[in-house]
Parts: sequence; structure tokens; C-alpha cells
Amino acid sequence: MRINGVHHIAIIASDYERSKEFYRDALGCELIAEYYRAERESWMGKLALGGVYLIELFSFPNTPPRASGPEALGLRHLAFEVDDVPAARDELLAKGIECEELRVDPNNGKQMFFFRDPDGLPLEVYES
Repeated sequence: MRINGVHHIAIIASDYERSKEFYRDALGCELIAEYYRAERESWMGKLALGGVYLIELFSFPNTPPRASGPEALGLRHLAFEVDDVPAARDELLAKGIECEELRVDPNNGKQMFFFRDPDGLPLEVYES
């Protein structure tokens, strides 16, 4: 099998509208399609960054909470690449989003920081 790339990342939100607003307005994703699936009582939104389809955002009734903690088993975090990490952090802080302090990757000297989406999903901003 030859993998060409990552097609999308699926995220289940406890409050679809709140998370859609966060990914669209705070992170700059574009909502390119949205569907309500009545048989599943579920919304599905397709979000893109820079015109590239990246995130499927879902809602489902009665979903269990995500295991918390920095090293919970499963998907660890989703990282976004930017040119200016301090400026990206300042922009998120100005929007009222709590962010961890800037860090430097000891392996390559690149800057990064972590923050969370409305459901506590760990997100990272990483230097290009």
C-alpha cells in the first residue's frame, strides 16, 4: 500500500455549533460543507485550511468524555504549522483562548505551544 497523505482528521464535539465557531473563527478554518444526518441525530461539517480539506467535525448524542491528561492513550494532539509562533499565540490570546507558554523543541530548536479546543482536545502550534 502506498499512502498519499492524510485525508482528514475527525473530531467529535460536545457542542457542534461552539466547536464549529472555534475552528472557523478562532483558527481560520473554512466551512466547505455541512450536513445534518437525522437518522444519527448528528451534524457533520467539513473544514479546510488554505483550501485543503482537513477536519471533519461531528456531533453525536450522548458521547462519552475524552480521557484527559497530557499522555492519555490514543491520539495525542493535532498540530498546526505556522511561520510566526509567538504572533499566533498572541492572536489566540487576544481572542480569549488560553495558551501554554512558548516552548522550544530540544531536537530542532523550533518554537511551539499548546492550547485546547472547546472540548479540551489538545492542539499545538508548531514553527514551519
